[in-house]
Amino acid sequence: MVEKKPDQEFLEAIVKFLCDHPEAAKITRTVDEMGVLLSLKVHPDDMGQIIGKQGQTVKAIRHLVRIVGLKNHARVTLRIEEPEKKT
Repeated sequence: MVEKKPDQEFLEAIVKFLCDHPEAAKITRTVDEMGVLLSLKVHPDDMGQIIGKQGQTVKAIRHLVRIVGLKNHARVTLRIEEPEKKT
């Protein structure tokens, strides 16, 4: 089993608390020369709760994730993936 890093665990805890469908939340962590990228994919119904009014919630989450990254000497960026459109 792959060990989760502190930044990934922290983001997972926040997202699962905010979402109505926590089982649908998926976090992918990639590392490159620019730092750490956390990609978040949530259920389409939960996008509004993650983004928040005028983007305030996601802004706060990004700020907190950056702080966790700084404590672990890494530059952490959060990207939220668009949900797939239903046809």
